[in-house]
This record gives sequence, C-alpha cells and structure tokens, in this order.
Amino acid sequence: MTVTLDPLLITGAVQAAVSRCGARREALVQILRETQAALGWLPRAALEAIARRVGLTAAIVEGVASFYRFFHLQPVGRYHLLWSDNVTDRHLGNRALAQALCDRLGVSLGQTRADGRVRVGFASCTGLGDQGPALLVNQHQVLTRMTPERVQALADLVEADVPAAQWPADWQQVDDQVQRADRLLGAAPMHGEALRPALARGPEAMLDELATSRLRGRGGAGFATATKWRLCAQALAPEGGTRVVVCNADEGEPGTFKDRVLLHRQAHTVVEGMTIAARLIGARQGFIYLRGEYRFMLEGLEAVLAERSTQGLLGQRILGTEGFDFDIAVHLGAGAYVCGEESALIESLEGKRGTPRIRPPFPVEQGYLGQPTIVNNVETFCAAAHIAREGGAWWATAGTAESTGTKLHSVSGDCDRPGIYEYPYGVTIAQVLQDCGARQPQAVQVGGPSGTCVPASAFGRRLAFEDVPTAGAFMVFGAERDMFEVAQGFAQFFAHESCGFCTPCRVGTELVRRRMDKLAQGHGSLFDEAELKELEALLHGTTHCGLGATATNALRDTLMHFRPAYERRLKSDTFVPAFDLDAELAPARRVTGRDDALAHLERKG
Repeated sequence: MTVTLDPLLITGAVQAAVSRCGARREALVQILRETQAALGWLPRAALEAIARRVGLTAAIVEGVASFYRFFHLQPVGRYHLLWSDNVTDRHLGNRALAQALCDRLGVSLGQTRADGRVRVGFASCTGLGDQGPALLVNQHQVLTRMTPERVQALADLVEADVPAAQWPADWQQVDDQVQRADRLLGAAPMHGEALRPALARGPEAMLDELATSRLRGRGGAGFATATKWRLCAQALAPEGGTRVVVCNADEGEPGTFKDRVLLHRQAHTVVEGMTIAARLIGARQGFIYLRGEYRFMLEGLEAVLAERSTQGLLGQRILGTEGFDFDIAVHLGAGAYVCGEESALIESLEGKRGTPRIRPPFPVEQGYLGQPTIVNNVETFCAAAHIAREGGAWWATAGTAESTGTKLHSVSGDCDRPGIYEYPYGVTIAQVLQDCGARQPQAVQVGGPSGTCVPASAFGRRLAFEDVPTAGAFMVFGAERDMFEVAQGFAQFFAHESCGFCTPCRVGTELVRRRMDKLAQGHGSLFDEAELKELEALLHGTTHCGLGATATNALRDTLMHFRPAYERRLKSDTFVPAFDLDAELAPARRVTGRDDALAHLERKG
C-alpha cells in the first residue's frame, strides 16, 4: 500500500516537534515520537526533515527509528491495535480474541487493511498482566479486560471511525489493585516530608543513613544504593556539566507492573527520592524514563512535576536552599525491552539506539552525555525517600539481614486475586500463593522470564536476594498449564526483543526460538534437546549484556523441573528435520503457474 502525505503536513509536524523538544541530538527519540503522533507513521521525507534540523544524516535518524518497536517506517493504519502477548495474556485467551477482531474487521494479523484504516498485531507484555487481556491503541490509549463482547463493539467503533479517545471510559480503566500494602504503599505521598530531614542531615550524613539501611536496588541487580550514590558523588563532573539522576521506569520484564502502580499512587514520593538523590550527589538534571507502553501516564506525571515546582520542591533554590537547583523531565521510550538495562537506557536518553554499552566506564563515572549518572528503579527511589524520613535503622528492621525493607510483587496468572503485594523481604513463595488465591499451582515464574521458575516442591523458598531474587514479577501457573509452552512463549519473547548488537544473543535467541517451535510442531528429537542445552550454555557465557545472559533461564529451569513436558515432544532418538524444502518452493510454483508432479520434490521419481 502506497501512502503519500502532504509535504506541508510533514514540514509542520517536524517543525512543531523540534520546537517543543529542541534541535538536539539527545532529543531525537522524543522528536520522532511527536512527529509520528502527528502523522501516524514516519515517512522518509519526515526522517530527512528531522535529520536536517537536528544536524544528523538521514541514515542515522532512520537507524534510530528502525530500532524501536513503536516507530513505524510504513503506514500502520489510523487504528493500530496491539494485543499484549505475555504468556499470561495467552492463558487469558488473547490469541482467540485477536483473531476474532481480525475476522470482524476483515484484516489479517500483522497487516494494514487495504483502506489504511486499521492494523491488528501483538506487542510484548504491556504492564497490565493483572487486568488482561489488554490492548494498546496507537501506543497511546490502553484497553483492559477485553472480552468477546468488547471485541465486537470495538470493531463497530473502528468501522464507524469513532476516535479512540471517545471509546467507553470503562474499557480504558486501569486499576491499581493493591492487595497488600506495607511501608511503601501504605503511606501517604510525600510533599517535602523526606526532603526536609535529608537537607537537615547534609549529604554525608544522609549517605550514612542509606548505608545503615542496607537498601539494595529494586530493579533486579541488587547493588547497594549508598555505594552507587557515593561513587557518583565522588566522580568528577566535566567542566560546565553536572551529575544526573535517572529513574528507570522502563519495566519491560513480562509480568511486572509494580512501577506502574507506584507512579500512579506514589509519584510524589518517587520524585522526592530522586530530589534527595540529586542533593546527595550534586545533580542539577534528572529524567524519568517512562516505558512507551505507559504513554497513558505521561500527562499525570508531568502534572506532578509541575505541582512540585509550584511548591518549591523542584526547580531553582529548592525549599529556599541556595545552590540546590534540580529539574526533572519525562523521557518516553518507544518499545525496547533492552532499554531496561541502565547503559542502554542512557543511550536512548541521548537519542540513540538502545544498545548496551561496554563497561567500564560505569554510568556513575560517565553516564548521560559523559556526566556521572545514577540510574535507579522507581521502587528504589521510593524506598530512599522513606529512609530519609524515618532513618536507616528503621528501614533495616524489616526484611532479612541481606535483604532489608519491603518488596513489591506483581502477581498475575492462575490466581483469584491478582495485583500488587508488598511484603517484607523473606516471605515464602507459599505465603504469596496462599494470599493471592492461587489455583492448584504447579510453578511460579519469579522475576519474569529472565528470573527463576520455581516448582511446587520449592514453594517453601523465600523471596530475598540470598534465596530467590526478584525484580518484582510473580506469575502463577496452575496444574493445567503446559510448562513447555510457557518456556516457548518466553523464548519467542527474547528472540523478538534482542537488540541485535551481539551475535550470541541475536543469533542464539533466534535458534532457541526455532528449536522450541520445532518441538511444538511435533518434529522433536533427543538431538534437539542436546542442541537446546548447548545454546543455553552459550548464551549464559558469551552475550554482551546481562539481558542476553538470562534469556534461557526459563528453558534451563523447565528442562530441569518439568522434563515430562519436553519428553512428550522428543519423539525420536535420531534427528528429525523440520525444514520442508518442497513447501519453500511454493512461491516459485505460484510464479511459474506450475503444480505438476515434477514441480514437487516429494513426487519426483
């Protein structure tokens, strides 16, 4: 389908985006986002116009645009409908609903309809696993709890050309679903209550309080927060530069949605924690990197930042303190799982492809634009604010010796009460399962696909850095689930989301996906099992970043604990080919108009 846009429309959209974002290289991702929001997609003429205004080549601009899943170099229709496709979404029936929507609209999955109105496809987990099946609409609105009835009504609205903003409000309702609150979720949002005592203590004493608390990063790696902030404070900022505070709100790990809830309920507290961090390290600039799937939260976050500025809690001379100047901007991502890795996130902030950096140097030494930078998770900044208000010793009274404080868990899957559960570290998996009303659980995927698959025999284990660490996802799989299919779904996710930078991840994840799909199609053999084990070992030891190294965790764990699910598919002792050469010749037969016996390999001779 060829679509030509009015050159004046393109020029106006680019000019408006550059005027709002600034003609700076580091603003490129935001310029692309705003231009696409105006045009619906990114035609080459728009990329060339952006390149001229920003002072880059068109090849560089197109290279950045082609990296992110939510940028489109071809038309995707006025209604671009993307179903969330995590394994738990599949268990809720998203695939059948997607096909029903396609049938109703007369469009094939992944194709734009001939009239240019609509396209239906899939996205990775959209952070709504507790209220799915969910849909993204034009990477802006979200629809939750989709049903066959809603699908039918949705198709009617699309055919009637009703703008998405006018669709039923209850379809777009996103609930927090806080099932258990503790220190973070049980408190009121802060408006200076933590910042004032932090200022009174001074930077060194406040860093000592953080050290006393033994707070560790909540994003998964668990690095000591006080150590990271102290290293950044000690690093030399370039002349004329500053240190930088970055809040990583790109929770792309499938099954995780706790940061979404924190940013809705406790945004003031999160920003307060960032502001305290700025005081401790001497930063004047801050960013909230908000994942593209959370575009619907952008206006709310910007309103919080504006409110805090009017209250004297952001901007110049915060709380009347001379020299304490700190501002925060929201940077919206564009659909890239790898940008959850801190150095890839910084590359994206700089307007580049989100490729993880080689380290050292570490971000605390040279991060955003070469300046010392701390990158911490939403939950970490929220916890730091509570520590500033109540003290490090208070925080350390909860949890375990190595894992102090509380942790938020995003519970989804086969349970009666999905949602957010906040517990002190050290809670058993069995306790969480009991509280959420798990239905005959045979396994729990802790920490998302890159985490740990825990079988029923190990439900007595504890959620803590020293036992089962987690970034926050807690997916429950009941006895009726096929754990091979779970691992296959995760393999498909990693192959889709690999940034492509290093060969082991780019090729390895695709080979794992193909091998798992081969088993699913009934062509499995013991040879395939051996190949999968070799690939698993290869990825763990050779990938460029930690995301690639954990891409086969679910494969490893399910092979170990749920081997019968694989044995049912390992039907031969010898190699069974899955490649059908005759089927691959079908396009040639169509072109030549032949379908006789000699045009088919299997009929020869």
